[in-house]
Amino acid sequence: VQLQASGGGLVQPGGSLRLSCAASGRTFSSGVMGWFRQAPGKEREFVSVIRWNNNNKYYANSVKGRFTISGDNAKSTVYLQMNSLKPEDTAVYYCAATRFTYPSGLYANTDKYDYWGQGTQVTVSS
Repeated sequence: VQLQASGGGLVQPGGSLRLSCAASGRTFSSGVMGWFRQAPGKEREFVSVIRWNNNNKYYANSVKGRFTISGDNAKSTVYLQMNSLKPEDTAVYYCAATRFTYPSGLYANTDKYDYWGQGTQVTVSS
């Protein structure tokens, strides 16, 4: 299974970007798929995921109200619409997926994910 992320780039504060992640090699009819990010010198942190079987969406507090995750289960593709971007959103954004579901409080744990994409750089700067 490969996860291919795209859509990163340089944007000014207050701007928007849309990330995409497509899975190849298998489809994810169940489980969870979404995004983490890692800024220089920091640990990888949870951003948002979508649970396929009920379309529930989960967000980190830092992005609630600004980021929106969506997905196409048939294509095993997820999107992250990022609005009102801030300099502190600057990071490498990684797509992640797992075949399993967990209590929602565990989705922020990186060890719950079986597959990771290569990352796409998002830089928010004037």
